Amino acid sequence: MSLEHLFIWLAIGALAGWLAGLIVSGSGFGLLIDILVGIVGSFVGGWLASLLGISLGGGFIGEVIVAVIGAVILLFVIRLIRNVMK
Repeated sequence: MSLEHLFIWLAIGALAGWLAGLIVSGSGFGLLIDILVGIVGSFVGGWLASLLGISLGGGFIGEVIVAVIGAVILLFVIRLIRNVMK
């Protein structure tokens, strides 16, 4: 993986985290944590898409959509656990 690919991957994860933070309402973690969750969520989205055999194409938009879906799922689970722990 080149340095350019790493930066693109981080940018997609950051964008996905920001969008997921807007989609998943409730007690927020803040922009920085939502972006970090988006980066991790992009892994979750990619893993789920490959597991389910879903392909949205290899373009930027398809990657962002998959990353946002993963980030939304991850944010939802984290916030659910956070509310249960209260």
